[in-house]
Amino acid sequence: MRRTFVIGDIHGGLKALQQVLERAPISNNDQLIFLGDYVDGWSESPHVISFLIELRENFDCVFVKGNHDKWCEEWLRTQNADSDWLFHGGHSTVDSYQKIKKEKYQEHLNFFETMVNYYVDDKNRLFIHAGFSSMHGVEKEPYESNYSWDRTLWELALVMKETNLDVLSPFYPKRFKHYTEIFIGHTPTTNYDIGIPMQASIVNNLDTGAAFKGKLTIMDIDTKEFWQSDPLPSLYSNEKGRN
Repeated sequence: MRRTFVIGDIHGGLKALQQVLERAPISNNDQLIFLGDYVDGWSESPHVISFLIELRENFDCVFVKGNHDKWCEEWLRTQNADSDWLFHGGHSTVDSYQKIKKEKYQEHLNFFETMVNYYVDDKNRLFIHAGFSSMHGVEKEPYESNYSWDRTLWELALVMKETNLDVLSPFYPKRFKHYTEIFIGHTPTTNYDIGIPMQASIVNNLDTGAAFKGKLTIMDIDTKEFWQSDPLPSLYSNEKGRN
């Protein structure tokens, strides 16, 4: 039986990515959906990208683009590093790219350029890095940057969890009526002192803080069973990650 697994923000932690793929019961028939932010944080950002390029040869993969990926893509294209990017983990990525062959740069840029802003499956489930603001759905979003930066979608979901609004209520957000479920990353659950995926209303948050002191998570989207890596600081004991 074909299953679909979704993977949270990786942030240069190749060891964690390899762990979760080994711990989850995936097969070559399954689909893997990655929610973005493959780079910035730990020391293996280019190695993560090379690994993912090889992975898609054997699996049906969807690669959603995150805000850190947009920064890295622009740097690979121009070699001009955004100062905000450098402050938020870009330094580790630039440093790690100095240790690989220059010939890889174009291959990686091509890979970033094939990433999607969002993905909607045949069961009308939305996969996006951050969020969107349009009441008419993600396809009508007027601000493309929201796909990789928006946090209002997740904040609204948390408020709805507290109010327990019914879908038939006139106050139910129109944004949420377009999809059966939404899967996001971008906002670490560790911000709330929670180290596992969070669910609020129809939104599932898979960013479990791998960029910082948390773990990387992979989830079966149908059963909601999930598997996690070891905490990233234990896998990269000589590094600080994104502090």
